[in-house]
Amino acid sequence: MKPLFAIKPLLLLVLAAGLFTQAAAQPQGKKYNVLFIAADDLNNDLGCYGNRYVQSPQIDRLARSGVAFHAAYNQYPLCSPSRSSMLTGMRPDKVGIYDLETHFRKHFPDVITLPQLFRNADYFSARVGKIFHYGVPGQIGTNGLDDPASWDTVVNPKGRDKTEEHLVKNLTPARGLGAALAWHRSEGTDEEQTDGLVTTEAIRLLAQQKKGEPFFLAVGYFRPHAPYVAPGKYFDLYPKETVPLAKEMPGDMDDIPEAALFTRPAHWGLNESDRRDAQRAYYAAVSFMDGQVGRLLDALEQLGLAENTIIVLWSDHGYNLGQHGQWKKQSLFEPSARVPLIIAVPGGAKGTPCRRTVELLDVYPTLAELCDLPVPEHVQGRSLTKLLKDPAAAWKHPAYTEVVRNGIFGRSVRTERWRYTEWDNGNEGTELYDHRNDPGEFVNLAREKKCAAEVKRLQGLLRKPDVFSDRWLKGQSRR
Repeated sequence: MKPLFAIKPLLLLVLAAGLFTQAAAQPQGKKYNVLFIAADDLNNDLGCYGNRYVQSPQIDRLARSGVAFHAAYNQYPLCSPSRSSMLTGMRPDKVGIYDLETHFRKHFPDVITLPQLFRNADYFSARVGKIFHYGVPGQIGTNGLDDPASWDTVVNPKGRDKTEEHLVKNLTPARGLGAALAWHRSEGTDEEQTDGLVTTEAIRLLAQQKKGEPFFLAVGYFRPHAPYVAPGKYFDLYPKETVPLAKEMPGDMDDIPEAALFTRPAHWGLNESDRRDAQRAYYAAVSFMDGQVGRLLDALEQLGLAENTIIVLWSDHGYNLGQHGQWKKQSLFEPSARVPLIIAVPGGAKGTPCRRTVELLDVYPTLAELCDLPVPEHVQGRSLTKLLKDPAAAWKHPAYTEVVRNGIFGRSVRTERWRYTEWDNGNEGTELYDHRNDPGEFVNLAREKKCAAEVKRLQGLLRKPDVFSDRWLKGQSRR
């Protein structure tokens, strides 16, 4: 095995030759700062992604100052596997994390994480809130599965939402609060909530930075992860009767493999009223978290740091809100596989969305290149700097997402037009959706003769040896 700290020779040549675009290169003699904002369980129901119902003015504001990637995908739709993959720069099959308990350093004790790369380059590296995995809400206020080697400073706020857990209404009582459809309309102010305290602490750290000292500040929000908790004013934005439920089609479930379904029975048996309550509360939590992003952006401008700070906003995965009867994550349908990803670079493209297919895995090499840092040899993503300069630039790379449930692996490849998925190497079913004509993924074309050539092409992409493990490629897909 090559050492994990080795540097890619080609990138070194590029660095040495100074071949960065003007939009990507940091100013001579001055290092970019990085403000790294993570949301938990945030889907693409945001204004800047075309949703006209959900109110997210601050995230929309950030999108206007940078590039919103409209086809960004996580590598595993579950918190710890996704975060472990993104922050180490390795695909889930390589880093070997498929659950919420195992720390990635069990498998790779010497790997250089993304924040650690900056820390090693004499950046001040700090974390406030959830960046590596925390159990929510159980581990709020603790270090969770944090990585001490990545940070100079960590802060673990705990707010009113944690102390008021007994007030949460659980619509699915057989499930724990973090995995339930559960909500609470809280009294009090934003600043009393955990995410409000996260923002306050992050602003304090921003204000303490010495002029000219570069920083990598990771701000991890817990919302809109369940239980969906937010101050009452955010619930008022969404009258219950106006909440738009997911579109349903007769026979929708008939052509979906059984292995593809996470929520059983559909909607966990909830009636329409309860579904509206859950979805309304989720959106309230989204708007509450959005308000905290606004506080961060305001502070960055007021402190004179905005002109030299790269801002990244991302979510560990998307979220189903009733599509195909499914809720939450752990599916390979579009709502949970696709994620919000916004990158704003001083001097880069502004306000133009990028519709190229990219991955969370690409964030690590992108930030390294933008900040003139060497990319460790183990990193598997691709730099997005060319798309930050020109969001319509040529880009033909697919995105890959996988999940394992009950010992069965599901693997999915997404191109700009198609999604193709196999369960247990195809033994438990396959799916093919044409997103040009069927963005809701209602018609599974995997067995249509007219699509046989497309299935074969996508199978070839799915079986690329640098994507998934040799074990799976050999047909041994059951853990």
